[in-house]
Amino acid sequence: MALPTWDHPEPLAVGSAPVPEYGSGSLADLLPTLAAGMGVPSTTASIPELTAADRACVFLIDGLGWEQLKAHPDEAPYMTALLASSRGGTGRPLTAGYPATTATSLASVGTGLPPGAHGLPGYTVRNPETEELMNQLRWQPWTSPRVWQPYPTIFQLADAAGVRTAQVTSPAFQNTPLTQVALSGGTFHGRLSGEDRMDLAAEQLAAGDRALIYTYYSELDGAGHRFGVDSDAWRGQLMHVDRLVQRLAEQLPPRTALYVTADHGMIDIPFDEQHRIDFDEDWELRAGVALLGGEGRARHVYAVRGAESDVLTCWREVLGEQFWIASRDEAIAAGWFGPHVDERVYARLGDVVAAARDDVLIIASEREPKESAMVGNHGSMTPVEQLVPLLEVRS
Repeated sequence: MALPTWDHPEPLAVGSAPVPEYGSGSLADLLPTLAAGMGVPSTTASIPELTAADRACVFLIDGLGWEQLKAHPDEAPYMTALLASSRGGTGRPLTAGYPATTATSLASVGTGLPPGAHGLPGYTVRNPETEELMNQLRWQPWTSPRVWQPYPTIFQLADAAGVRTAQVTSPAFQNTPLTQVALSGGTFHGRLSGEDRMDLAAEQLAAGDRALIYTYYSELDGAGHRFGVDSDAWRGQLMHVDRLVQRLAEQLPPRTALYVTADHGMIDIPFDEQHRIDFDEDWELRAGVALLGGEGRARHVYAVRGAESDVLTCWREVLGEQFWIASRDEAIAAGWFGPHVDERVYARLGDVVAAARDDVLIIASEREPKESAMVGNHGSMTPVEQLVPLLEVRS
């Protein structure tokens, strides 16, 4: 008897996805490496290319991917001149971690842990206790932050070890649960303007013999989402943030290392049915699905009990040529969320996990109207989303 033939190309193999460099070159490895260089207990220098400094500042620019920076030398001349300094002078980027999205990446930066451990593995994920989707960026619906993410931050460890530790960012972030679980420790300083943040970060660095300072700029990401990374608005923001980096670099006190990095890159997706697949209009994709989590390029799909294998099969048949489609256990085994997934995090992951390879989105026009209207998007494991700079300036 002849075997049945597959009437379209085989789906992408789960193992072909480019897994982030957890343990040696991901965002989660940055702060532990810097803290270890200052002698902070319970931290490990995991990025071997970096040299210890008494004072370190991490300036995280939301949405500044490695590929976007390299493509815009005229708008970012100062940072472009620093490209060869990235990752300890190797000229190589870091990887963000999966998914490449703000809540996940900021938690990875602050805790020094991959998503499978810190437990913020997506834009929205299922809370197993309530069976509801939780937005981990906005922390809605509210749940106890310390139950959701129980590990100490690297800032807390550094502060306890006598290192001067501070976060210099927008006042709006001071009391948010995401700040509490990911970036707390030491002192928080809220400043509205980017220039004020740069000046205060430099002051905080100079105020301690050992110092670990974090500062942040979000407006580049906002312009990318709204107008796209090929827009004048985005390029204008890049020009502004390039000047901010130079402003901070020129004020560094002695024995300081400044590291400029990002939480993810970004890709513009055309507004047509070929590139934007609408879950709310597709009965095949909706069949057997109880909840749709994540975001357009990094979906967590939660099946009705008993329908897990059917949903996996359907999503692979419909999307498997454009997305890496994995079951929860396949994604864990492949290391998508790190080398280990904590028991409390396991059920937060989708029964099916879908990561885009091609220039496509799974939107949900009725459930997620604002997210579905964004020009620039991110989340998956492609280089344009995953790779982020680690530019270095030393004084």
